[in-house]
Amino acid sequence: MSEDYSLAEIAAFLGAELRGDGALRISGLNTLKNAGPGELAFLANEKYSSQLGACNAAAVIMAAKHITAGEGCGLPKSIGIESSGVESSDAEFNGAALILDNPYLGYARISQWFDTAPKAALGIHRSAVIADSASLGANVAIAANAVVEADAVIGSGSHLGAGSFVGARSQLGDNARISANVTIYHDVIAGRDLTVHSGSVIGADGFGFAPDGAGQWQKIYQIGGVDIGDNVEIGACTTIDRGALGDTRIGNGVIIDNHVQIAHNAVIGDNCALASYSGLAGSATLGNNVILAGDACVVGHVTVCDNVQITARGLVTKSINEPGSYSSGMPLMKTREWRKNAVRMSQLDSIARRLKELEKD
Repeated sequence: MSEDYSLAEIAAFLGAELRGDGALRISGLNTLKNAGPGELAFLANEKYSSQLGACNAAAVIMAAKHITAGEGCGLPKSIGIESSGVESSDAEFNGAALILDNPYLGYARISQWFDTAPKAALGIHRSAVIADSASLGANVAIAANAVVEADAVIGSGSHLGAGSFVGARSQLGDNARISANVTIYHDVIAGRDLTVHSGSVIGADGFGFAPDGAGQWQKIYQIGGVDIGDNVEIGACTTIDRGALGDTRIGNGVIIDNHVQIAHNAVIGDNCALASYSGLAGSATLGNNVILAGDACVVGHVTVCDNVQITARGLVTKSINEPGSYSSGMPLMKTREWRKNAVRMSQLDSIARRLKELEKD
């Protein structure tokens, strides 16, 4: 059943300045372009400001700079984009406004009020298989065909989706949200407020093999585990391998997109963000607040310091010791040729300067 809230309630929750009728009822969220009466929109990116004039939302979350004029009681005569003090008539909006310094963050915070995901039913489904030695906290929800193996611990308020699996001796802290068909192997330790989306696998064997000298491979058994901090979200079909010796470690507040690969004994610091198809090879280390854009990769045994951003398809082949944004790209070629060309790329500026001097002569 859908719920609605007064604009005054929403403003109070967000700590926003309200311009307009606080009694307005808000029943949903939508974009500037598609919002209708009773819905709340937001303006965070200036390139969408042209949609403000035609917006039919009951109210818009926006920054103070978008208020261009007002009259009595703080009600907006018109709301739009300021440009050298001249009001933009094609961007006027006559609805209510919630004024915040960071409209996108306001949208993110209020989105939880309108979440349509079904609530899990508390209790254990009759088809679930729970080992006698497993420990379940209060108010858990365990769906059909879920399996919890020996000596596993499921924290209070946690939900295990249909067909999910928690291996022996693994521990999930309070309020874990494990979606359908997630596999968590043995000896995985996670803090509170973990979210794992469908199809992800945590704690599978790392890719460890030793050549035997006869053209074949000897498996290296992976005897470590996975250690995950608090408030971590892991997207669908992501894999986090267990450590070969010691644990693969994921810090607090880490967000991981769909289809991300984290290899054995990788270490990820607090509040990192890894976008889709990014990956860490074995024993790679990320500091705190590192961002890997889509398809960015870090090779094995490399360390990236705090506050680094790697752009899409970036390849980190050596340690980074200075914060900042880094980009790289390479055509597919033999490694030996690429290494020579990488050196020559770093010499291009010097070559161009010398060439310019020669042309002057």
